[in-house]
Amino acid sequence: MIVAIDGPAGTGKGTIASLISKRLGFTYIDTGAMYRCVTLKMIRKGVKLDAHLSEIENLLKKIKIEFMNISEKQHIFLDDEDVTEEIRTPEVSALASPTSQIQVIRDKLLIMQREYAKDTNVVMEGRDITTVVFPNADIKIYLTATAGERAQRRYKELVAKGIQTTYEETLQAIMTRDENDMNRKVAPLMIAKDAIVIDTTYMSIEEVYDKVHELITDYEMSKDM
Repeated sequence: MIVAIDGPAGTGKGTIASLISKRLGFTYIDTGAMYRCVTLKMIRKGVKLDAHLSEIENLLKKIKIEFMNISEKQHIFLDDEDVTEEIRTPEVSALASPTSQIQVIRDKLLIMQREYAKDTNVVMEGRDITTVVFPNADIKIYLTATAGERAQRRYKELVAKGIQTTYEETLQAIMTRDENDMNRKVAPLMIAKDAIVIDTTYMSIEEVYDKVHELITDYEMSKDM
């Protein structure tokens, strides 16, 4: 089974996908983290967003991205290095969206994303999972919430990790990311026609999980009939 979850930053996509993985045994793939890994590697190697195509292609040939569960938490490894925390810094966050608009990068990660989903139950979240990566997913979900609520969640998350920022800066970053994601020419963030929209603004994580779990259970029951 493939459960595809899309939505803007701060809606709870990662948390819900992680819970599905832990409780139902699905493989969890955070596609946003994959783009962040590419962004981080570009920063480290000094490869600019407007670099020559061959430079970016060369960087992608040697990239390795892995997901591992350690102490019940998903960790992301870039070229065998744990970069779980580093890919969430404001510097990487600011460049993740424009990085994801580069077609050669999308093409490379699309192949990797579909490869991860072979022969296993997968929950995959990102910006174009229901529309591009898995348009025929068994369950399509679009999570949303107000910009203010999403900024508050992300701000608390960053502060808890010791990252210096303000709520105002976080809100501006969220709004800028939304603008970039929804208006980019390549695979813009949009609601698939057959996706189920869940507004998480006033919902607890458990309430959102229960709703998604219900959708999965209903799908499994329909398959058995």
